[in-house]
Amino acid sequence: MSLQPPKELAGYSLPLSPTGVSSMITPPPWHFSGNMLWVDCRVDPDAAQRFLPEGVSASDPGAAAAVFSDWQWCSADKSELTDPARCQFSEFLLLLGCQYEGRAMARCPYAWVDSAVSLARGWIQGMPKQFGSIRMSRPIAVGRAATHHEPGGRMSGSLAVHDRRIAEATVTLTEKVDSPPDLSLLPLVHSEVTPPWLAGAGSRQRLITSCVEGVEFSEVWSGVADMRFFEDGVRALDTDLATLIPEQVGKGYSFSYAETLTGGEVLA
Repeated sequence: MSLQPPKELAGYSLPLSPTGVSSMITPPPWHFSGNMLWVDCRVDPDAAQRFLPEGVSASDPGAAAAVFSDWQWCSADKSELTDPARCQFSEFLLLLGCQYEGRAMARCPYAWVDSAVSLARGWIQGMPKQFGSIRMSRPIAVGRAATHHEPGGRMSGSLAVHDRRIAEATVTLTEKVDSPPDLSLLPLVHSEVTPPWLAGAGSRQRLITSCVEGVEFSEVWSGVADMRFFEDGVRALDTDLATLIPEQVGKGYSFSYAETLTGGEVLA
């Protein structure tokens, strides 16, 4: 009986295989195009500060945003676009305004998605993604059942986690504006976390950000936002999350957005 020499299995992510085609996550670049329902808000400044890691501070304490997104993505060869079940997902983010060494950034303490690929890819980036159910109005160009980008148009979104409604928002559009919301223009600062698993190993955390190119915005519409977090459901889910329930709701926005992620950069 002959013994084959050990060989290196291939793949950008697990599962590894002889050729690498079995990887759940394809290597970057990753291209994204999506519709955004964005609500500026303010949270308790002390609570926001407690969610910022060492070296990151609040530039405008309490500045925050709640973001519903409906995404389509593909890797470099665009093969995913032929399989809508694979290339589409929805997302909800909480964002906090912050700064790192004088650089204006945003921090995402919580995120939910409805796709396993998006969740695993987010963990590679250092994004704290969890599973949730996200629904959004669809800005379709024709018909009475469509939501239109025009004065009086209404865009809505909702988030449910473990079958509990956590948040919902509606933006009644009033006007087209010249620029998108401030936090949407900022890079995100994430924490890459490697939990201990091997005996004697320690946990590793370091600050990273994503390298982004090809950013595009559509026309941006703003309006009056009505947003609600269901406090009982939020507290049952996560008492730390409950400290970030917005205290004030600002303007709402609806727009489309695109970007390409090419990799990550270590900040500290």
